[in-house]
Amino acid sequence: MSAREQAREQGPAAGTVRLGLLGCADIALRRVLPAVARTGGIALTAVAARDAARAAGVAREYGAEAADGYAELLERDDVDAVYVPLPSALHAEWTERALLAGKHVLAEKPLTLDAGETARLVGLARSRGLVLMENFMFVHHPQHRRVRQLLDEGAIGEVRTVHAAFTIPPRPGGDIRYRADLGGGALFDVGVYPLRAAQLLLGPGLEVVGADLRTDPERGVDVAGGVLLRRHDGVTAHLTFGMEHHYTSRYEVLGSAGRLRLDHAFTPPADHRPVVAIERRGGVEELELEPFDQVTAAVRALVTTIGSGAGTTTGEATVRHAELVADVHRAGHAHSGGGRAARSGSGRAGTARRLAEYAVGGEEK
Repeated sequence: MSAREQAREQGPAAGTVRLGLLGCADIALRRVLPAVARTGGIALTAVAARDAARAAGVAREYGAEAADGYAELLERDDVDAVYVPLPSALHAEWTERALLAGKHVLAEKPLTLDAGETARLVGLARSRGLVLMENFMFVHHPQHRRVRQLLDEGAIGEVRTVHAAFTIPPRPGGDIRYRADLGGGALFDVGVYPLRAAQLLLGPGLEVVGADLRTDPERGVDVAGGVLLRRHDGVTAHLTFGMEHHYTSRYEVLGSAGRLRLDHAFTPPADHRPVVAIERRGGVEELELEPFDQVTAAVRALVTTIGSGAGTTTGEATVRHAELVADVHRAGHAHSGGGRAARSGSGRAGTARRLAEYAVGGEEK
């Protein structure tokens, strides 16, 4: 019997984190919900979506119940935590409403489109003893821990610079990534990955030396970009991202005595065997690692953190990342005559308008 079939036939056991889904996004259906079904200590109990029939179908598949809208789901007593894979511009509103309703939150990245808003939500979660996690799944993969270990051991000498790239092919014309009012654009969708990787490899305190965001004039969203970061000791990071490119997901670290490279760095399939390539003067050494399911690991991290009762444990890193993204956004749009906020509106009124427009049609993230 599959994990999904077991979830349908058995109700959640005592002590299980009861999860509500806000929005039947593609990433939820393809990756996160199957991971929830195969992870102990958590079960999907309620589903809300713009399309009631779709919510009912997903709920039925996982032995859950369909809620009559997002707000009704947050009022349910059988929901301890919510997963928010809505379009980026709606994250802040529904994350805050969930926290105020006493629910733990796993929100897709970016947590919000504003660093100040991110800091406020992290503070709200902390004040209420709730878990708030931004769903960067790749940080849970042990391949990055192995890379950091190799760097600490001096495998390539002293680190001089990091090069990271995450690019994807063009999406269909109606994709929400092309909608500025819903928080679309390459920076918030794919650029955040190499930025987070730079922090993972080089630590906090990175400053933006320069950034360029190429904007599609018809859609009003950035579709590609490049960033140069600098650490206090002069170590740099050169980052590339975009969503009209050949698929690329990698980083490399150049050192005084060699080079380290990791492909499939951000979204490796669960059966992928990572290979860390280390190039030195004497040749290239390839270290093959075991396959790892980072999606299930992210779900497990949520369950573990909730069970510990410690509240949000990634708040500082989340805020630092949001501040770095904001610095890149400002630098990238410095010569463009205005950024995302001017195009899409801001505050609760803007969020309400976007939600109303979004509810008319289109697909969740």
